[in-house]
Amino acid sequence: MSFEIRVERTENSRLSQLDPQNIGFGKVFSDHMFLVDYKNGEWTNARIVPYGPLNLSPATSAIHYGQSIFEGMKAVAHQSSDTAVALFRPEENARRFNRSAQRMAMPDIPESLFMQGLNTLIELDKAWVPRSEGGALYIRPFMFATDDYIGVKPSDSYCFSIFTCPVGPYYNKALRVKVEEEYSRAAPGGVGFTKCAGNYAGALYPTALAQKEGYDQVLWTDPISHEWVEETGTTNFFAVCSDRIVTPALSQTLLAGITRDSVIQALRHLGHNVEERPLSVQELKDLLAAGELNELFITGTAATLVNLDGFGHRGEYHSVITQGNQTVSKQVKSFLDDLRCGAQADPFGWIKTLD
Repeated sequence: MSFEIRVERTENSRLSQLDPQNIGFGKVFSDHMFLVDYKNGEWTNARIVPYGPLNLSPATSAIHYGQSIFEGMKAVAHQSSDTAVALFRPEENARRFNRSAQRMAMPDIPESLFMQGLNTLIELDKAWVPRSEGGALYIRPFMFATDDYIGVKPSDSYCFSIFTCPVGPYYNKALRVKVEEEYSRAAPGGVGFTKCAGNYAGALYPTALAQKEGYDQVLWTDPISHEWVEETGTTNFFAVCSDRIVTPALSQTLLAGITRDSVIQALRHLGHNVEERPLSVQELKDLLAAGELNELFITGTAATLVNLDGFGHRGEYHSVITQGNQTVSKQVKSFLDDLRCGAQADPFGWIKTLD
């Protein structure tokens, strides 16, 4: 199904102000954004307009009752031409977006509208895709409730939008994480598997406490016994052992990361044994003591793949990076990076190029 999208180009592009060598993350925004409204049971008024503020009522439902979801994606330069860019598994983001929407009592966005708006926006702003090493155009689709009504019920109206921003690496070093045993990210039956805004808000305070202790992030554990590893603040978790790679099995309290799934498939393609199963903090400590824990790394759209230096648990720090190596993580990261930019054949059909 094709939708009519009205395009209003900016008269004052800010592209000349972009310094590709000094981008940072999430602070510089491209020229345009995609917007579409949900009213009277249908999506209407699809448009691309210059990036700028949204006009909202103080009574906007999302502000008060939290109906707000988002996705994270990237476009990177593709070596097939000087202007080509590549999107990585964008249909998976559209599907996960709608899983979040269903749980949050929000309307589905038609996948064809999601993709058409995304492609039109990227075509318009693809000059913003950095051609520097490690650079990408971060893409943020999101939806929020827009009823100007103070009453606890699902909103009748919504805004779906996509904006983009050129970014550099999210992390530039191996991270130290603290095993979290007091606070919980999610609980069975809750919204932990969604990308709703509240999941991230609830993580801010425990993360700030961990950072005061010298850590970069928290490593969440299950909300009942705090025995089983789940994920970090914004990423999925992997442990490389002597003959296998283990990642916690998905559940209602874990986000089904698209990068996670891609790493699992790529590792198996490269000949590695990957186990998706429960992983306890004690097992990590036992593996480390036995000299069998070679690497820890985390995966996510913003972070891509980042190694962990080690983890803190009950006042004791367990360094992994000093004992092991980064052979597996380097191999799979290089494979996926090359696949995205076109230097590696795509055996999975994941890459969508725009020229």
